[in-house]
Amino acid sequence: MQDPFAVFDNTTPIVLDGAMASELERRGCDLNDALWSARVLIEQPQLIRDVHYDYFVAGADVATTASYQASFTGFARRGIDEVEATRLMQLSVQLACEARDAFWADAHNRVGRMRPLVAASVGPYGAMLADGSEYRGHYGLSEQQLMDFHRPRIAALLAAGPDLLACETIPCQVEAVALARLLQEEFPHAAAWISFSCRDDANLSEGTPLAAAIAALEPFAQVVAVGVNCTAPRHIAPLLQAAAQASGKRLLTYPNSGEAYDPVTKTWHGSSEPQAFADAARQWRAAGASCIGGCCRTTPEDIRALAGWLRGQ
Repeated sequence: MQDPFAVFDNTTPIVLDGAMASELERRGCDLNDALWSARVLIEQPQLIRDVHYDYFVAGADVATTASYQASFTGFARRGIDEVEATRLMQLSVQLACEARDAFWADAHNRVGRMRPLVAASVGPYGAMLADGSEYRGHYGLSEQQLMDFHRPRIAALLAAGPDLLACETIPCQVEAVALARLLQEEFPHAAAWISFSCRDDANLSEGTPLAAAIAALEPFAQVVAVGVNCTAPRHIAPLLQAAAQASGKRLLTYPNSGEAYDPVTKTWHGSSEPQAFADAARQWRAAGASCIGGCCRTTPEDIRALAGWLRGQ
């Protein structure tokens, strides 16, 4: 297991992976379910391992686990008890580690590469609601209530031995601070990145300026990187510029492909092209991001195009 504090405490570019759920859909999975990609943990876990492996081959330095939508509450709605829910969450970490270890076992894959990390995905409270709340963030919950929600899942994921946590698509400042405080007070040896979802060039989905939310995380040493994900590419450069002014931490970004999502019909519109995504990423690098990947609708081909130039920085 690598020391994530050491890995993130330098300026070497890191290639993040791309989407899990939409890649599983491309491979024939039906994710029309409140559990989203976590459903595949139950039905076809081998596919998740395969996607992780393909992202490593494409050039990713980090695998983000298929636990974004996984929570005790969400699993309980499906009649899955706490023991089995814990097993499934930990399986998400195990699958990513198995893919990483299989990739790294081939000496040819090690040339010019760091040993990849596994980041356990911690989705926002709104992801559990499965109603698009992660793109609004107005939960009506206190910081303490959000800590109480995230605590058991984080404990389960950390027990499986990931390198760090990926607290992602966070729509509001109160949830980000709740996660950072939870780590500081109860999981002092864990490292994490915290990444926000944003609605425009300056503000979180909930409306708080990104710069203010990023600044609020500055005192928390366990937060090794901050940034933006699950956001339209056109907003990324100005958001990163604002984040760079507010923080001395590593900046990361992994935006959507550029296609537009309709939460009413749950469909995507538009098109994307790997080279165009990689070309846009040059702007994000110039704006300060040193950890770059993709979120919804991005593919191993996008990551391959991205890694082709980012690793040469």
